Amino acid sequence: MAHWFHRNPLKATAPVSFNFYGVAGSPAANKICNDLRTTRARLLEMFTDVTCNPEIMKSATDAYLSLLQGFISSLDGTTQENKMRFIQNFKWTDTLQGNTPSAQQDAVFELVSMAFNVAIWYTKFASRLAGKENITEDEAKEVHRSLKVAAGIFKNLKEIHIPRLITPAEKGRDLDPRVIDAYIIQCQAEAQEVTIARAIELKHNATLIAALSFETANFYQKADHTLNTLEPECSSKWRKYFQLKQHFYMAYAYCYNGQTLLASDKCGEAIRSLQEAEKCYSRAEALCKEYRQTKGPGTTAKPSEQLFFLKLGGVIKNTLEKCQRENGFIYFHKVPAEAPQLELKASYGLAEPVAFELPPLSEQCTAEVYATFDLTKGPKNDKAKPKEEEVRPVKEPDLKPQKDTGCVIS
Repeated sequence: MAHWFHRNPLKATAPVSFNFYGVAGSPAANKICNDLRTTRARLLEMFTDVTCNPEIMKSATDAYLSLLQGFISSLDGTTQENKMRFIQNFKWTDTLQGNTPSAQQDAVFELVSMAFNVAIWYTKFASRLAGKENITEDEAKEVHRSLKVAAGIFKNLKEIHIPRLITPAEKGRDLDPRVIDAYIIQCQAEAQEVTIARAIELKHNATLIAALSFETANFYQKADHTLNTLEPECSSKWRKYFQLKQHFYMAYAYCYNGQTLLASDKCGEAIRSLQEAEKCYSRAEALCKEYRQTKGPGTTAKPSEQLFFLKLGGVIKNTLEKCQRENGFIYFHKVPAEAPQLELKASYGLAEPVAFELPPLSEQCTAEVYATFDLTKGPKNDKAKPKEEEVRPVKEPDLKPQKDTGCVIS
């Protein structure tokens, strides 16, 4: 599979001790606090562990979030807010804002921020797997599923959990609807890239490939437009990625639309479609250069030198030359001045987010144990409170892209 995906950095967070001096009034309550600390630390370790896979990630995520819900869900049989929800302060950075953290004393903020990072991990896992040499069909399916799982997590957070926050999302930060929408759309578009590669490998109908490419280009355009009111210094590089992918897949759409027209003996229209594919490809090439030169969060790469990019250029060139030869010998059709309007709708292969659900509440979190947490026994002055930890940037593994042989999904 010859794929390249832009990735923004992981969110960083300050360590949390969950040491509630005097508040946890029973051994069972203390155990919950200790387990929260250890499961959180383990989950954070998994984000940068190159041996971690979706099964390990799900286990680590469920272990922590099942306990954290004990500080969010109502455990006393009433509709009142969980008394433990606002006891702990949490600090998190954002994927677009560098190392400046946001802080909220709210367990829902922690839930949303941690789950957001889990979704980012799934996108990074998919990207790493897609860059492997000689990827297997099962691995390609894993890439496809991981991207849809990430989309499902982002969607769930946006629709259910972010609206529960007392403090509204700050503009330009990860919980801003524009940012989270861009992530959802990006995941869906990239999952469709995997589908397109599969369709080409199996020599599916050119009409289907053109339609899928057109839908994918529209996804990237939508993601770009979603970010157009964000501050340029934090969004420009990401937007260049969306723009180059939009033009790249429009080139795909016009290229395969040209093949469909040629098969229908519409050679003049086919030539015009291929000429438009060349235009889109040239624009994508220029955007690749702009992407490399644009400063901002995220990976640095030379997409125009990747084989997935170079290969399409060859396909467009060869198909156009074939159409021109056929027209000169057989059809003698006039080439239209206007490019064909693509009104393509894919019936198959569109990527939908995989529904995300939080794990069940931990069995440790019972009403009886909850009753032993006594907020009146907490520290009465700031000196007695634990010192807040600083947020340190995440040291992500330096994974160099593997040699690209040009293999697609087998």
